[in-house]
Amino acid sequence: SQPDTLRSPEKCGDFSVSFPFHLLSSSSSVAFRLSCTNSSTLYLHINHQSYRIIEFFADGLLVDFPSSPSCRQFNDLRSFPFSANQFFSISLENVIGLYDCEDSSLCKAGCETNDLIGCDGREEDETSGGDIGCCYPLSDHSAWSAGDDFSVFSRYGCRGFSSWVVPRGTNRGKRGVKLEWGIPRNSSEAICDREARTVNATAIEGSVRCVCRDGFVGDGFVHGTGCLKSCYKDGKELYGDKCEIKKHKGKKLTVLAGVLAPLFILGSLLALFCLLKRPVTTHTDQQFDISTATTTTSVSFRKGYNKTRLFTYRELEEATKGFQDSHKLTQGKTGTIYSGNLTNGTRVIVHKVLCENQIEFMEISSQIDHLSAVLHRNLARIIGFCMDIGYNPLVVYEYPVNGLLGDRLHLGLDWCKRVNIVAEVAGLLALLQYENYPPILHNNIASGYIFLDEDFQAKVTGFGLQRKQRIDTSMYDFAVLLLEIVTGLKQREETVTQALQRIRSGKLEEIVDPSMYFHEQPVACREQIGLVADIATRCVLFGGDGKFGMVDAARELLQIAGNSGCDKKRDGIEETFSNSSLLQMISMSPDSIYLPKT
Repeated sequence: SQPDTLRSPEKCGDFSVSFPFHLLSSSSSVAFRLSCTNSSTLYLHINHQSYRIIEFFADGLLVDFPSSPSCRQFNDLRSFPFSANQFFSISLENVIGLYDCEDSSLCKAGCETNDLIGCDGREEDETSGGDIGCCYPLSDHSAWSAGDDFSVFSRYGCRGFSSWVVPRGTNRGKRGVKLEWGIPRNSSEAICDREARTVNATAIEGSVRCVCRDGFVGDGFVHGTGCLKSCYKDGKELYGDKCEIKKHKGKKLTVLAGVLAPLFILGSLLALFCLLKRPVTTHTDQQFDISTATTTTSVSFRKGYNKTRLFTYRELEEATKGFQDSHKLTQGKTGTIYSGNLTNGTRVIVHKVLCENQIEFMEISSQIDHLSAVLHRNLARIIGFCMDIGYNPLVVYEYPVNGLLGDRLHLGLDWCKRVNIVAEVAGLLALLQYENYPPILHNNIASGYIFLDEDFQAKVTGFGLQRKQRIDTSMYDFAVLLLEIVTGLKQREETVTQALQRIRSGKLEEIVDPSMYFHEQPVACREQIGLVADIATRCVLFGGDGKFGMVDAARELLQIAGNSGCDKKRDGIEETFSNSSLLQMISMSPDSIYLPKT
């Protein structure tokens, strides 16, 4: 069985040295051997040169110039002697500042959008004496190719250079030279763990890296930590055997089945007798209950509170340890989300809903009744509520096993799961908004309100229940969610503006989550990422005036997810709209859709 914890990496000062890198005391590959000086400084040795390591990245490391006594505003073109090999190459993510070039044709526009830090720690500009003069991103390929060193710029009459790495998804340059690393592909020996996928190195031909699949953590390599199953329990991330669901022994199940079978038969006969004695009702008198919802219908309605539990405030206060900050998951316009544990050990989500007065309290009570009547595959199951007078209303949801979407994005999610999740969320929001009266709006959709079950299906919580929030702000919020899906980063007002500017100027690759390795994705996936980014842009530009709504977003995301070829999710997403006029609306052209005003 798998171990319960990840192996501890080697240490050198503040650095953690993980596979494939190792210290001199190890006996692994010489190519990735590092030395630790004064128990604090790490060096990489290539071709008799020593490079001080500044920072580790998932696909490379940032190093300083060799034998550099002090930081200089610019360096000689031959001051970084480096020859690419099958293990290392200069990364395409480096941005070069060139000095005194006779041919300015290689200078590229757009570098001014990056914050490039000088030797004194301040941003490079003319006032600090650090005007870079000519900026050239190595990813341009027009004057520099993978495997070249910096001396190639002498052909343009350049006399010096500075170097920064600008990690994907940011615009802040870190001074130094980033080296990409990879392991030569060897058909005679397995490189990656069976739960990892192989990623081709960008600048090193024939070399690869390993990345654990979603739901697993580790370095992904057979000779490293491999990939351990990951899960969340009691607010902690656990690994390996602790994530396994204990199964009952076959003997116990046999005994249990023998006891329950006669009871089931007796219950069925009694139910049939009661059904035959029941008076016939008209269609208008019928009410749907959980027991009458068929498995082929993803949404149905039942009489509120019928299958939900009434909690006391004290019960939920104990479950969340007095609503401590350590249990707080998300705080927004609709209230605060906490994690909790009931006395029977069940882990739950507790939504403390904002409420300012008695009138609002009664309105929220009605809204909870309305929401609890909805059954939908992408709505987190409401298991109870609390409406004790004098306290904030509380809604209690089940806690899906894979936790918050935001946390999973931080750990890394592949593109297939990301696009399926946003398609599911858009479908749910569209259905609740247009297929239900009065419409149910979320008013604060964000990754902090979206949980993931064992199959990485979206489970949405945290709906706005105050009637004063009936103004629909969902399109901007949904745009922010889409940007987070693309970038892997939580979006603030200023970063949303920056991200949209880069999308509209054709620089999408600069903001895509580095863990998705955008440049190494198939062309179809890169196009799909661009389409989702475009939907985010239109949500911001046209969502406010009704020209682009949630139905439009759901239609397009459904199509993208259906064409992605990922896990055959299309049928499951379309099931969201089964027995619903919304399915017809989504399949129609935008101009032919009439939507009721909310």
